Amino acid sequence: MNKKTNYSLIAGIVIISFFIAIALFAPVIAPYDHNEMGTPYLKPSQEHLLGTNDVGQDILSELIYGTRVSLFIGVFAAVIITVVGSVTALCAGYFGGIVDKLITAFTSIAMALPSLPLTILLVAYLGSGKWSLIVAMCVTAWTGTSRILRARVQQVGKMPFVQIERAMGVASPVILFKHILPNLIDIILMRGSLSVANAMLTEASLSFLGLGTYGEKSWGTILHYAFFRNSIMRGQYWWYLPPIFCISFAVLGFMLAGYYGRRKR
Repeated sequence: MNKKTNYSLIAGIVIISFFIAIALFAPVIAPYDHNEMGTPYLKPSQEHLLGTNDVGQDILSELIYGTRVSLFIGVFAAVIITVVGSVTALCAGYFGGIVDKLITAFTSIAMALPSLPLTILLVAYLGSGKWSLIVAMCVTAWTGTSRILRARVQQVGKMPFVQIERAMGVASPVILFKHILPNLIDIILMRGSLSVANAMLTEASLSFLGLGTYGEKSWGTILHYAFFRNSIMRGQYWWYLPPIFCISFAVLGFMLAGYYGRRKR
């Protein structure tokens, strides 16, 4: 039986691959050193396709190198969020009892906290930087993944083949990683993909507020400088529109990939 072509997945992979390629080959693609200063506020031309910013840096080069920072924060944060959510879900759903009650209570408390204000407070306390952003975003973002996976772990744990393994005295780690975890891969990939999109949006929001990376410009940081240097009032659309488009398309790519995982289920 032929399966229907999933165009959402293909489109998502193409968009993600495009931005990954830009991040990997940034030194080759970028026309200038993104830290090199020159004449400020130049309009787009053959020499500077997107013009220059307030200190004369080439905006296109900034945008290309900013891909590295934005993707790194989004992907690394998503990995931590997915791992923490998966581990807590496996423990809660499989062992049950007091373990499930404690993890569920802790998850409910974490979900009740307002995520964005808490993230802003944590970043302000930890200081600017990639790792501060990642830690702050991971504090509450794992709860959704944990809740969804916990329900699935409980379903798989009640299946006959798992019950037989437990009755035979097979070690819990073996059952978890050999039988239960493989049945969660589709949900884990879906949640991981959506976590990248959410992390990139959160990073862009924090960077726009001035709580972004220090010494490295992400797409959100470029937006921060563009707006706070009155680029809209100056009519410099070539400065603030490109990072908005990059953020939107990158998030769209990961959302399409995550939506594929949701439909597959």
